[in-house]
Amino acid sequence: MRNDAPRAERQQPDKPRRPLKARADSRQADSRQGDTRQARKPRAGKPQASEQREPVIDLERYVPGYLTWIANKLTRGASQAYLAAFDIGVESWRLLVLLAIETSISAQRCSKVIGMDKASVSRAFKTMQARGLITIGLDASDGRLRVATITRSGRQLHNRIMAVALERERALLSVFSGRERDVLIGLLRRMHENLPTVEAATERYLAQHYPAARRRTAPDKEQP
Repeated sequence: MRNDAPRAERQQPDKPRRPLKARADSRQADSRQGDTRQARKPRAGKPQASEQREPVIDLERYVPGYLTWIANKLTRGASQAYLAAFDIGVESWRLLVLLAIETSISAQRCSKVIGMDKASVSRAFKTMQARGLITIGLDASDGRLRVATITRSGRQLHNRIMAVALERERALLSVFSGRERDVLIGLLRRMHENLPTVEAATERYLAQHYPAARRRTAPDKEQP
């Protein structure tokens, strides 16, 4: 006959259970700890969705920016070179280019073709006339219109500067193949012809968003 007394002695006593209130307090503490972890601020360098950056222009893809930078830097370099070698500024050189093509030209025509204001053209003409590069007189077909005509001395100077200008252009375009150069010239021509569309779009935008704005025209006066 088996004795069940030792088995009863081997049974482990039950662990005392925590009171219901203690267990509830523990669960609430765990919940608060979890909420604290979720509410932690994001690490530096990772702005929240509500902290959006202000809008800016992407200069890596802003075409007017590239055109401006290229034009400004080319103009500065050409001006330094032409003044050092020929004692002539880049504005006078641009006018010589037109005069070599058309022989005689008015200040209004120069202003329209190359975008110089009329006062700058007139000032450059006076300097060029004093150096004997051009003569200024009345147009044969319109006695009221004054025109500049390139002289032999002016054409000789034009030819010397042209050699430098063409070398600068060759270096500028040396990164392109012949085909790429043709494509670039076509794109630039189309962009130039599209400038009136840009001004019209600007007028419409200002009229819609800034109706109180008024069109301002640069005065025809000499610049410092």
